[in-house]
Amino acid sequence: MESTWRKEHSFTLKNKYIKDIDMEISSIPKLSKTFVEGSVKGVNPKLFDLPEKVLQFGTGVLLRGLPDYFIDKANKQGIFNGRVVVVKSTDAGDLTTFKKQDNLYTICVRGIENGSNYEEDIICSSISRVLSAKSEWKNILECAYNPDLQIIISNTTEVGIELVQDDINQNPPVSFPGKLLAFLLERFNAFKGSEDSGMVIVPTELIPDNGKKLESIVLELAHRNGLEIAFIDWIENHNYFCNSLVDRIVPGIPEETIKTKLEESLGYKDDLLIMSEVYRLWAIEGNEKVKSVLSFADADEGVIIEPSVEVYRELKLRLLNGTHTLTCGLAYLAGINTVREAMLDPKLSKFMNVLMVGEIASAIPSKVDEKAARRFALRTLERFQNPHIEHHWINITVQYSSKMKMRNIPTLLNYYKIFGIIPEYFSFGFAAFLLFMKAVKKEGTKYFGERDGVYYLITDSKADYFYEKWNSLSAEQLVIEIMKDKAVWGSDLTLMKELAPKVSQWLNLMIANGTKETLDMFWKRNL
Repeated sequence: MESTWRKEHSFTLKNKYIKDIDMEISSIPKLSKTFVEGSVKGVNPKLFDLPEKVLQFGTGVLLRGLPDYFIDKANKQGIFNGRVVVVKSTDAGDLTTFKKQDNLYTICVRGIENGSNYEEDIICSSISRVLSAKSEWKNILECAYNPDLQIIISNTTEVGIELVQDDINQNPPVSFPGKLLAFLLERFNAFKGSEDSGMVIVPTELIPDNGKKLESIVLELAHRNGLEIAFIDWIENHNYFCNSLVDRIVPGIPEETIKTKLEESLGYKDDLLIMSEVYRLWAIEGNEKVKSVLSFADADEGVIIEPSVEVYRELKLRLLNGTHTLTCGLAYLAGINTVREAMLDPKLSKFMNVLMVGEIASAIPSKVDEKAARRFALRTLERFQNPHIEHHWINITVQYSSKMKMRNIPTLLNYYKIFGIIPEYFSFGFAAFLLFMKAVKKEGTKYFGERDGVYYLITDSKADYFYEKWNSLSAEQLVIEIMKDKAVWGSDLTLMKELAPKVSQWLNLMIANGTKETLDMFWKRNL
């Protein structure tokens, strides 16, 4: 029998047929349940009545293009049969578009698969509601009383899973771990601490052991908030915090000209439309219990649930993300806006190739077969060449410093340990990173760099730190002061004697001659 909670939160569908699809782009219908019911073949309206089984922290394109994609695919195959309640944790943006489109959106999958061009347009219906943590926290906590809810997913960027002093009685708590702890406490009280009311919690933030780290922070916050031992025992014994790794390039909403052509082809307007590559991977550490709860995994071979996902994590984190991080500032400052443009540029494409295959693949700081690493690297370079994906470098610079620390510094330290020398391409990319972080303008709490006379926003939690350093130190002093700061990197990087001089050399040349011109010098010397 359907639960009372589910009945109270079910959705009523409208019955209206929308005709005349073939009209000007400015007047074509909006994507909505009404449009789907009346005009899209193969979409079962019963999908909108499925119970809510997942609570998701984050509205970003990666979550919508991968976990939500897998859940939607499973629902359409009649496997998982559950929808996602999404929590918007940040103050940026609003929920208007989600509400106007009944939380529906299109995923335009484009790329090469098995040597052939692949195109697929999917109307994703896995999201049931999007709630604001700031204004709808009470509604979010009410989800804890839903017996169907068994899964929590998150992507709050690398800086989201950090321990900060937090009062879980706030409305809402400040941090993501604080919000999660408050929800789990509500869940514990709602079901009186029953064993089967525990959750499977799968963070997708790209940090090592993301599940275990999140669990340790939640438990520490529980102690700091003076919560009862019975609740803490319930967290430890009846909830599953799973390490996981996500891998799919989802650059987000395409440029307006591309989006307009897509909408003309689709026959409707979609302000939430995203593009993604064909390749997809969600590797999750879990046992048989986790597998049974995450039943959507049966719908797509891209979901892997195994006792360990370390190999998948290291390959993706170091090779794909590490190369992105060491290239994004360099490419952007050199006037190259997207990854695809960089792969068409002989200098930058060669730089990325040698950086990934020659330096990073040979120094991955865990036990990964070198041949497997090189195979992954070559496949990744092919993915970067996808002609359908416009992945903007400026988007990759978000939380640049924390990404550099997590993705690249362990590889640098291991490279130096193995070979006793400084990697040339790494040094060059690091110099460009420091130059990108040079803010020339401050407006309130926002910091802006400058490229060819145009300001760009530096979206980094340490932007103020770099702003202060650039305004008080010479380039040589700045390199040394920043590199020896253990609070930033976890290690004193100046202990690698040749690193600071190399980075300073390239940084000064970039300042004096420009990044593009310095790339030309580097190309002649090293490529």
